[in-house]
This record gives sequence, C-alpha cells and structure tokens, in this order.
Amino acid sequence: MDQTNISMPAYFIISGFSDLHMVRVTFFLVVLLIYLFTLGGNMTIVLLVCQDPSLHTPMYFFLVNLSVLDICSSTISLHKVLIDFISGDNTVSVLGCLVQIFMFLSMSCNELLILTAMSYDRYVAICNPLHYHTIMSCKVCAFMAIACWAMSFSENTPTFMGLIRIICYKANRINHFFCDVVPVIKVSCSDTSFLELYMTTAGVFIAGIPPFLFTFASYFYIIATILRIPSSIGRRKAFYTCSSHLTVVILLYTTLIFQYLTPYSVVNLDSKKFSSLFNTAAVPILNPLVYSLKNKDVIAAFRRQIKIANFCQEKDHKERNDTNPND
Repeated sequence: MDQTNISMPAYFIISGFSDLHMVRVTFFLVVLLIYLFTLGGNMTIVLLVCQDPSLHTPMYFFLVNLSVLDICSSTISLHKVLIDFISGDNTVSVLGCLVQIFMFLSMSCNELLILTAMSYDRYVAICNPLHYHTIMSCKVCAFMAIACWAMSFSENTPTFMGLIRIICYKANRINHFFCDVVPVIKVSCSDTSFLELYMTTAGVFIAGIPPFLFTFASYFYIIATILRIPSSIGRRKAFYTCSSHLTVVILLYTTLIFQYLTPYSVVNLDSKKFSSLFNTAAVPILNPLVYSLKNKDVIAAFRRQIKIANFCQEKDHKERNDTNPND
C-alpha cells in the first residue's frame, strides 16, 4: 500500500531503522537495555519517594512527576521499536499514530514545565529559605503539578485536531521509529501551513520561551545568592546541584529545538531519527542518574528501605519457624 497519492490510508508503515539491518539484533538489545534501565531507575525513584517519609518534600514531589513523565515518554516512543522487532509488524493505525503524537508532544511539553517548577522550588529554597515551607505548601505544589499537566495537554490539543483534519497523504510510510509529528506532516498532501504555524508559534512562545526564561531567571538569582554564601563547602554543594539541573535543562532544550523548531522544508528525517532516539532514550536516563542516584538523601532512603525489607523478611522467616517448629 506504499504508493503515491493515497487519499486516506488504513494504516501507517513505520520504517524505523531499516538501514541498520546488519546490526538489527544489537540495536534491539541496546534499546531494550536503555528502556529497562529507564523504567527501573525511574520506578525506583517513585517507590522510594512514596515509601520514605524523609523524601516527602516539594523537590521530590516534582521529581516523582518527572520520573512518571520519563516513563511515559520512553514507553510511548520506544515500545514500537521493541514490538516491531519481536512481532515483525511495523504498522500502526492512523488514529493510533495521531494519539501517539499527541501523547508524546504533551509529555515533552510537560517535562519542560515540571523542570520550570523544580527551578522555582530551588529558587525559593535557596533565596527565601525562611518562608520556604509557607510558599511551597502541599496545596501549592499540587496546584503547580496539576497546572503543568493540564497546560501540556491543552496546548497540544489544537495540534491533534489539526492532524485529524488531514485527509490526504502522499504515502503511508513514516520515516521514523515511532509516530512523530514532523514525518507525518512530510507525507501529507493536505495544506498543513496553519498547523505548522501554530506548532512553531506555540512551541516557541508558549512551551519554549516562557519556561526557558523562568528557569534561567530562577537560576540567575540562585547563583547570585550562592556567590554570597561565605562557606566554600556550601557554595560547592549548591553549585553542584545547580549544574546537574542546568545540564539536563540545556540538553533537553537543545534536542527539542533541533527536533521540532527546524523549518519543515529543510528537515532531514534521517538525522532527526537519531536525535529523537537520543531525546527519547538517553535523556530519561539522566533523571535517576543526575537527580537521584548521586543524591545523598535518595541513597540513604534506598538503604533504609533495603534494611526494612531485610528485617521484614527475617521476621517473616522467624514467624514461620515458630509456627512450624518441626520443619
């Protein structure tokens, strides 16, 4: 069915990385390991924060939201690569493809907003520590998280509606490893100029610039406050925390700009596939690595949970022995 001027295809064919057929098994194993590490690392963060009372703070509350986003975004994008390799079926329904686009764009926008909320949390903690618990109350944190999720989905609803209105495609083969908006627009023979204009405008002036300015403005004041700390140890610790967050923010903004804000007429889909793979596979790994596994509070909570689990296991084993003394 891969032909010219298809009015409305029944399904799309995901080309994936068909040019890597010589190393297909190796590529599959690498993607599988990345996905399992992303899933395991971020699930560990969620469980630790939920189980350990010492981590019930605004920073870790937003970190849980970020972990959930990383799990969702990597699952949305990478599951098709894994399923295609196992089943050999690289097709997806048109509606399923458009829903995947909507969910992935929403997760990406939400991640920028959650990172912005985290930068504001660090700003209040460092620049206004005496009023931190009053400003970052449970209600405020919940409201900020709900607002981030609602804004991300509402912002991408017009994009989804615009994609649904596309009624003509030049081909039904998507040059990508999952359904992304740029490859779908490239194979459309309908007029998508308004959709492209909205995506560029919303991406820059709603999803891009406001979170970008707010995040780096927060860190401008944070760094200015840190420089006034008399203790060199305190400055070093604060700078280390800021540099980790800024590294993830800069990396995420760079990949998203290259992936979505390049003019559609000059898009090189092959190069975008690899940048998108990096964005959807490598970036979510940074969450457990940068934010948590190097964090002393998280490591201490992890050790406490292991001790609790061992204690419960020993207690259960002892109770069984007491119940069955002849065993």
